[in-house]
Amino acid sequence: MTTGEPGQQRTDRSPWNWLLVVPIALPLLTFLYNGDEPRLFGWPLFYWLQVAFIVVGVTTTTIVYRMTK
Repeated sequence: MTTGEPGQQRTDRSPWNWLLVVPIALPLLTFLYNGDEPRLFGWPLFYWLQVAFIVVGVTTTTIVYRMTK
């Protein structure tokens, strides 16, 4: 992959890319949300934890993007 500038190549082999494993592996750990309690604003654990997984995914993607830019 090139950056558009002649003579300069971009590599995607940054160690920061390993951080992207976190939002993929975290929802696969079913024991984290295998329950009804605790509730947050009346929402069962499963639902508000799914929203938390989205926040973790966006955060880690943003960090990796900024560190590899």
